[in-house]
Amino acid sequence: MSIKRIGKHLLLSRWRVRQIFPRKTLLAIEHAIKASEVKHSGQIRFAVEGALDGRPLFANQAARARAIDVFSRLRVWDTAHNNGVLIYLLLADRKVEIVADRGIDAKVGHAAWEKICNAMEAEFRRKNFEGGVLKGVAAVTDLLIQNYPASGPHANELPDKPVVL
Repeated sequence: MSIKRIGKHLLLSRWRVRQIFPRKTLLAIEHAIKASEVKHSGQIRFAVEGALDGRPLFANQAARARAIDVFSRLRVWDTAHNNGVLIYLLLADRKVEIVADRGIDAKVGHAAWEKICNAMEAEFRRKNFEGGVLKGVAAVTDLLIQNYPASGPHANELPDKPVVL
């Protein structure tokens, strides 16, 4: 665990998260997820966490491990076809993780998810947070359409609203 990482996490405030992801941006992400889920039977969630605190921070929890915790907490795994996908951003580390349920993950694989994460992180380095998330949602949408195309009306099993932790 590095002092630099601890400092970044301790200094990143909720105000900064709200500045980067204002209500307008969160609504744009929610609308993108809603529009996406009409095209396939998968479920997409987006969660942004400003910084780790307490036990996760001092245990040096990696962004991937935290994303898996959030995946479980938000019950993204609880879909009829095991095709839920969480896009998780740990803002203090500028790290994106995608955690996919076993159904879609078996069809897509790690390399495809990693490619999307890398593209999003590149947008974030350019301070294009809204655009980066929207591009990530679009890329996940393409994979879900390929593997779980819409076949008539289907239930929206998970909320579309982004989660700010």
